[in-house]
Formats: sequence, structure tokens, C-alpha cells
Amino acid sequence: MLQSPHISILIPTYNDVCTELVKALYQQALSLPDLSFEVLVGDDGSTDMATVEANRCLEALPHCHLLHRETNCGRASIRNFLAREARGEWLLFADSHMAVVRDDYLSTYLSRLDDSLVYGGYVLPPEGPRESLRYLYERSCIKGQEVEVRSRTPHARFHTCNFMVRREVMLAHPFDERFRRYGYEDVLFGKTLERAGIGIKHIDNPLGFNRFESNERFMEKTEEGLQTLFSFREELADSSRMLAVSCRLKALHLSWFFRVIHHLSGTRIRHTLTGSHPSVFWFKVYRLGYFLDLER
Repeated sequence: MLQSPHISILIPTYNDVCTELVKALYQQALSLPDLSFEVLVGDDGSTDMATVEANRCLEALPHCHLLHRETNCGRASIRNFLAREARGEWLLFADSHMAVVRDDYLSTYLSRLDDSLVYGGYVLPPEGPRESLRYLYERSCIKGQEVEVRSRTPHARFHTCNFMVRREVMLAHPFDERFRRYGYEDVLFGKTLERAGIGIKHIDNPLGFNRFESNERFMEKTEEGLQTLFSFREELADSSRMLAVSCRLKALHLSWFFRVIHHLSGTRIRHTLTGSHPSVFWFKVYRLGYFLDLER
């Protein structure tokens, strides 16, 4: 382990109160002897003034700075901005809606300073809201968050919600700022690192995924993410299951069938998914039909 490491804890946020997360990370940093640290909260042009005011109390914490951008520039840009503003040799990124669930979270990362980039994963609450489509979907995918599974394809299994990276690596290989809308900037970032020969180490050091948006908002983000995927389909061709399924269906001349389902039933399926009894199965059907309709 490096002597007296300097770490920058970076929290990108947009219309989200992140005081609980920041204070938990701040207390862990204070408890570690000889640790030099700073906390930068990057507000990417939040429009909810109540949220902005709620986060403003963080400026009272020593070593903590709230950086507010006037215009929302997207998830890629705000992370690059925070990396440039940071002064630490190590950058720890945590999404603002996550929660600290382990007392040794920060010290675990600091024990891995021999690696260029480390991803800790996330966990779900044992009993989440059954009416939440986001919770049900994440629960259906949670096996993919096991360290053994992530480690098999380390660059493909990377997510931006919880990772630590050398600042020099981040500055040399920033997120692609063409990704202004929701989704897939982390996928291309993983591909970029893989091409550059930079490894991603997967460890068991999760943050908690405890807060879930409304079903309507999750559907909006899903549709926006599919539009992003369609826009960057050539660059992401070998890194997306959706693209692989789409190509397979086209090769079998079956894509028309799912388009017809989407046109006939898409509105009704979406209404069900935004209600109080959503279904992961129908969510997957809707996603496929929505994406194939973009490809017409």
C-alpha cells in the first residue's frame, strides 16, 4: 500500500440529495490515519432547487466541495469534469443514489492501490419494493454482480456506480462525451480500457442500491438508453446483448414479429409496466420491441 495516499472521493449528481452518502464516506475517510482526502460533489445542472439547497449543507464539511454546473452536460461529461478538478492520485467514484453498507468500504479500496482500476459492485436490499420495476429488474440480474461472474469478462461487467481509478488513467482515457443522454457510456469506457491494455480488477466491495425511481421514470430512462444504444450501435456492436439478439432475429427473419407485437400491444404493455404490478418478462419484451422499432 502506498504511504499516505491522496484520494479524491467524487460524487456526480443530478436532482438527487446525496448528503447521507457523502457524510458516510466522509466519516470513513476521517477515521483512517494519515489519509489525505477530498470530497467533490459535482452537480450536473440540477433543476430541482430544493435538492440543490439540501446538498448545500455539504459545503460546511472540511475537505468537501460542491461544484455546480449551470447546464446539464451528461453522465460522461460530469465524471470527466470531476476527474480534472480532483487533486488526488486516486479517484473514487460513487453514484449519488448509492448507500454505504460496509464499515470497511474505503479501507478495502485503499488496500488495492496496486491496481489501475477497481470495481466493487453493488448489492440490493434483501426485501425491496415489489411494486418497483427497477428493483425487480435489478434482482433478476443480481447474479451478474457476483465477483466470480464479473471477473470472467471484466471489461464488459464494469459499471460506473462504484469504482476507484488512478487519476492519470482517467485523464488519459476519459469517458466519451458524445454520450450526453442516459446509458452505455460505461460500456464504451470498458472497451476503451480493454483496447488500451488497462485491466479492471473486480472485488467484493459493494455499495447498496437502495433507492429506486418510479416505474414511469425507469421506463423513460430505459427508452432513452435504447436510443443511445441505437445511436452508437456500430461502436458497441460486440458489447451489447440487445444488439446481438437484434442481429440474430434479423438473420432469422423474425424481427418483424416483435415489431408487430410492439405496435399492437406496446402501449398496453408499457401501461402495465408503469403500474403497481410490473413484470420483468414483459419489460424484456417491451425493450426488444422498442429497440427493433428504432431499427426500421
